[in-house]
Amino acid sequence: MALEKHSETREILAEQHTSPAIASRLAAASGHSHLRDFVLGAIDGVVTTFAVVAGVAGAEYPASVAIVLGMANLAADGFSMAVGNYVGTKGEHQALDRIRRSERDHIRTIPDGEREEIRQIYANKGFEGELLEQIVDVITADERRWVDTMVTEEFGLQLDMPSPLRAAMSTFAAFVLAGFLPLLPYCLPWQPENQTLFAVSSILTAITFFVIGVAKGHVVQRSKLLSGVETLLIGGAAAVLAYGVGVMLHAMMPAAQF
Repeated sequence: MALEKHSETREILAEQHTSPAIASRLAAASGHSHLRDFVLGAIDGVVTTFAVVAGVAGAEYPASVAIVLGMANLAADGFSMAVGNYVGTKGEHQALDRIRRSERDHIRTIPDGEREEIRQIYANKGFEGELLEQIVDVITADERRWVDTMVTEEFGLQLDMPSPLRAAMSTFAAFVLAGFLPLLPYCLPWQPENQTLFAVSSILTAITFFVIGVAKGHVVQRSKLLSGVETLLIGGAAAVLAYGVGVMLHAMMPAAQF
């Protein structure tokens, strides 16, 4: 049985390492996926919105309070997170541009020194002698390739940066879409008791947490089940904390009216 499984694994790996498969995988890897932005935005949206719902339920406030605070949270926090992602991503673009300009100036001003940097970078990788000199000659024969090599090897930066606008839009969309789910039971045309609404919202939120965790596991290439359970536990901890604060505030201000 173990031999058969090993043989199947080798066949799968062999298929993945044919020349066309490798070319396709490398081409796909050169682009940026906004799945990470979407997953992180979704996690933050569900955690913060359900914290509002849990706090309102713990304080025994009317369902309308959860809707008002939850919607305000979706708009304000979602926009804030999107703007933060936009500014951060744009800053990475600006840093990359600055380094590229600096390296281009260095190459044009002190080319011998920059050639020596390339030589030492690849010597540290184990290349030596004539082969090392050939590598240096090929890289330094084209200024763009030369600059790209310095950016990736000396500074450890990626050449392909995500679009700031797309990153922000992915984050905001995920935050709003996923963050609305805990509020969904409160927005439906039915009139159950508040605790029933909270129970339905809790179940829906737990499922959402788990699904987001599975997606996160796919992004970071970890066990999807483990990542789903982990995200569910983290979200549950945030909910318990918010619910406890609501209960405490209700005990301190029993006369509060809404």
